[in-house]
Amino acid sequence: MGDLLLVRHGETEWSASGQHTSWTDLPLTQCGEEQAKSLAPLLVHRAFALALTSPLGRAIRTAELAGLTGVVTDPDLHEWDYGAYEGVTTVDIHRTRPDWYLWTDGVPPGPDGHPGESPEQVGLRADRVLSRVEAALPDGDVILVAHGHFLRVLTARRLGLAPGDGRLFQLATGTVCRLSTEHGRPVIVEWNSRT
Repeated sequence: MGDLLLVRHGETEWSASGQHTSWTDLPLTQCGEEQAKSLAPLLVHRAFALALTSPLGRAIRTAELAGLTGVVTDPDLHEWDYGAYEGVTTVDIHRTRPDWYLWTDGVPPGPDGHPGESPEQVGLRADRVLSRVEAALPDGDVILVAHGHFLRVLTARRLGLAPGDGRLFQLATGTVCRLSTEHGRPVIVEWNSRT
């Protein structure tokens, strides 16, 4: 049975400023490119039974710079749809909604095609990804390159927790996390690793 590796894409202008970034496909900053390149030594000696990435450019570029090959895009790895809060910081949201919390409140609808998602809706996408992961793990390690909030929800679901419990797993840009098993049950082995 293989391990599940999670890679959060490198820094973008909005991840650095704290702006919620879902469908806005910003490129990596120079720092983000360096973060992605620095992951290669952590991954170079692993063969992956399955390598998936979000369809967004920042994740695809991170996978390339980290030296991953044979990576397939998966739309379910897209970041949480932030609806009307796309591009807005939590500080700005708190000016009008001081008690707002993404993990319990979700987001209001945004422009056409971006209705926003609740934690449970993101959890359903994570569960679909985990079904594909589970099928591949007997053949070796699996790696997913995606986004902070989505990977936090996916981690919660892998550990048997509710989607909103993703709040417990802070995840930095340009890092690798490793989930494995102990006595047949999923566990966190490594979190927010960089070289």
